[in-house]
Amino acid sequence: MTNVYKITEIVGCSPKSFAEAAQEAVKRASKTIRHLGWFEVVDQRGLIKDGQIAEFQVTLKIGFKLDEGQ
Repeated sequence: MTNVYKITEIVGCSPKSFAEAAQEAVKRASKTIRHLGWFEVVDQRGLIKDGQIAEFQVTLKIGFKLDEGQ
């Protein structure tokens, strides 16, 4: 039996750090996507308000194994 994987892109946000933004993105994705297997950071950026960093944003590609019925 062979395996088939799908890749999707998501964006996580955090007021604290890029790492926390990535953690939150994976945590949220795991609630609706089964068989998560890996992630890749595609982009990092942030939001500036009043001369301060207000938000860290991380774009991730996440890969997951497809169920037989998909």
